[in-house]
Amino acid sequence: MDDLLELMALRKQGFYCSQIIMIKGLEQMGKNNTDLIRAMNGVANGLGYSGELCGALIGGASLLGVYAGKGTPDEEEEPRLDFMVEDLVKWFKEVYIAQYGGIRCEEILAGNSQNKAIRCPEMVLSVIQKVKELLIENGYDLSGLEKP
Repeated sequence: MDDLLELMALRKQGFYCSQIIMIKGLEQMGKNNTDLIRAMNGVANGLGYSGELCGALIGGASLLGVYAGKGTPDEEEEPRLDFMVEDLVKWFKEVYIAQYGGIRCEEILAGNSQNKAIRCPEMVLSVIQKVKELLIENGYDLSGLEKP
């Protein structure tokens, strides 16, 4: 319940699903990155308010990238990232196509803006949990201090 209230507070502050997932993920790591949070605003409401792919899914995939993505020329590419994102997408499709008929914001909201207050917080919590599970399964320390 506290998690849901915290997400709702972030939403009231004007953050979107993709941003909330990144904020919570960075907090888990003891980090803050306002530029990254701003960048996540570009995928809000289905890729820039176009109703396309759900920002919660994009946010989850992006958070996996924060942990496992290549960030400097000296870093090696982490092959597990692609598998984790693939697993996230597969899970997301299984759950939300069955539940809402699709994975696009337009499909999830079904033309009813009130669905945003009902469906989105639950989806954000579920995506955050699934990302944590995938990271743990693949040997990642959620604090981000150690890479496997």
